[in-house]
Amino acid sequence: MTTSKTQAKQARAAARLSAVQALYQFDMEGTQLPILLDEFHRHRLGMEIDDAQFARADVAFFDDVVKGVVARRDEIDELLSSKLSEGWSLGRLDKTMLQILRAGVYELMARPDVPTGAAISEYLDVCHAFFDPREAKFLNGVLDSVAKSVR
Repeated sequence: MTTSKTQAKQARAAARLSAVQALYQFDMEGTQLPILLDEFHRHRLGMEIDDAQFARADVAFFDDVVKGVVARRDEIDELLSSKLSEGWSLGRLDKTMLQILRAGVYELMARPDVPTGAAISEYLDVCHAFFDPREAKFLNGVLDSVAKSVR
């Protein structure tokens, strides 16, 4: 892979992780979307915080995922709910897992430019940052089921 392709892939991976974090903050704190996006643009995407360097993120991709999930949340949640096992609801899911799923579903629904396998694989990587392999299998199964419905 060429350096520019590698950098683009890393920038999208960073955008996905940041999008999940922004969606979590939006959900938990109710921060208004323009304020939230501005905070991430100015203080988090590609910045150094407490000696930790954050990877450069594809800001346009980050914005699309965050805005898209917020705009289509009811549609995304309805689709997600239909893919959960009987007895499970969105309310039972860990809040971080829910945001990873929402972002993944949005990308599968609205970003045909991203191959299905790439979208699922990237959100599995995000999942591994927060959860153990058991939860990653759950995420993989749900996103695979969603992909079969929407692609």
